[in-house]
Amino acid sequence: MTRADSLAREIFSDVANKWAFLIIESLGERTLRFSELRNEIEGISHKMLTQNLRMLERNGLVERDVHPTVPPRVEYTLTEPGQALRATVSAMCGWNHRYLGHIEASRRRFET
Repeated sequence: MTRADSLAREIFSDVANKWAFLIIESLGERTLRFSELRNEIEGISHKMLTQNLRMLERNGLVERDVHPTVPPRVEYTLTEPGQALRATVSAMCGWNHRYLGHIEASRRRFET
């Protein structure tokens, strides 16, 4: 396995979770503060948002900007690679909305 393959698997493992997808989709083409992101993403805990933002920043997908105010104002924006990934995330979200009824019907057949 090459280093590129190993890195790709690591990145996919990091970003292929519901919280990362929702953060990327919520940021879209805008900059949001931590509290705004938390309000946008229903059900995410403070801890989960913090962990996922750090992971996205470490992978170069999100940029964190700290303003020297009291208290500090921290804003998050997608980087260019984050915007490129957002196109894929948006397509997956669109697929989900398009086929949600079909998937729910299929799951109901298995519940009985």
